[in-house]
Amino acid sequence: MGDRLGGGVPVRVAVVGLGSRGDTQPCAALAHALGARGHDVVLIAPERYAHLAGGVGFAGLGVDPAAVVESAEGRAWLRSGPLGFVRGFRQVVEPLAEKLVVEVDAACAGADMVLAPALGAFGRHLHDKYGVPYRILQFQPSEPTSEFLNPLFGGRSSGRVVNRASYAVVERLAWVVLGRMVNRLRGRVLGLGPLRGSAFVADRRDRVPVLCGVSPLVVPRPRDWPSWVHMTGYWRMPSTQDGGQDVQGFLEDGEAPVFVGFGSMVPDSPERVAEQVVAGLRIAGMRGIVQGLPVEGRDDVLSVGEVDHAALFRRVAAVVHHGGAGTTAAGLTAGVPSVVCPFFSDQPFWGRRVAELGVGPAPLPIAELTARELGARLLAVPGYRERAAQLGRRLRVEDGVKNAVVCVEGS
Repeated sequence: MGDRLGGGVPVRVAVVGLGSRGDTQPCAALAHALGARGHDVVLIAPERYAHLAGGVGFAGLGVDPAAVVESAEGRAWLRSGPLGFVRGFRQVVEPLAEKLVVEVDAACAGADMVLAPALGAFGRHLHDKYGVPYRILQFQPSEPTSEFLNPLFGGRSSGRVVNRASYAVVERLAWVVLGRMVNRLRGRVLGLGPLRGSAFVADRRDRVPVLCGVSPLVVPRPRDWPSWVHMTGYWRMPSTQDGGQDVQGFLEDGEAPVFVGFGSMVPDSPERVAEQVVAGLRIAGMRGIVQGLPVEGRDDVLSVGEVDHAALFRRVAAVVHHGGAGTTAAGLTAGVPSVVCPFFSDQPFWGRRVAELGVGPAPLPIAELTARELGARLLAVPGYRERAAQLGRRLRVEDGVKNAVVCVEGS
């Protein structure tokens, strides 16, 4: 797995981006940087993100994993408890997964290297089929360490032994849930034999290079990580626009507002959350730009669709968000305080990191969001501005994309 990109000779690189915009945009940033180095790059991502490709090739996926989570069926699946969650993979995920594997396989044809997230182990499958080298992309620090729990457990420290064991637990459960489906698809779609165990174990055994697109200023690189795991810093794209004339006019019409948006996460009761958000803004005496919630546009509240976080966040007083890795990175880099309202997965981990860094208050889980609790956190925002601004300045100097490209070309 030590194959390099031809010693500086341009090669064809396939960059696979799956999931939400927060997962896909960093992949697009890598694709652009590799393209600027002269490589023939194709970004493989859901069709809705075609605009992120810019000057590199793009292969649109008809299957959009984020859309599954956003659908009523997907939300019911995620809330169904452990047994229902496992059962849902056969009903919700597997029919889509087969189409997804077909599409990714076709888009990676002829690639000299594949960059793909650990989710789905696409790099491993394509290597087994074509012999193509690959690199694993991470958006949270998921390599086993004794320094903190797996981010899916919230990232607390529970002692060195338990911390390290938590990664084995997550990987084992993932294989128990996904293993049969993965092997069926390997045989039925790719014509491959079954994996005998978790792809995580096989990748670690083969020392497959890992690129973790997280800043060591936010999560210090664990001292016990092996040399082939690289914490590069965030992979950022240049800012484009602030969201159009409505957003520009609102920004210029008063004090810096608060941005409120939960990405692809949909609350169980969007109307209740919207009502509490608006009331919380009023308690704090702050204006708001609200994304993805059913709020009525008023003089002090602007409802928006998709916006460029990197451009907008620099002009707001604070960011209220779900704690997705991409949105957290954008808020920290902008240098403004964050109020994290986690739903599940690694989001509590990022909310905890924000608080530990002193750039935002303690997380406010979405299920506990009330006007009073949100208002209190927004009133506390001024106390976090200086440290948030200091961290933002340091992050903006960091060139995670450049660091990642060096690793890709030289690891």
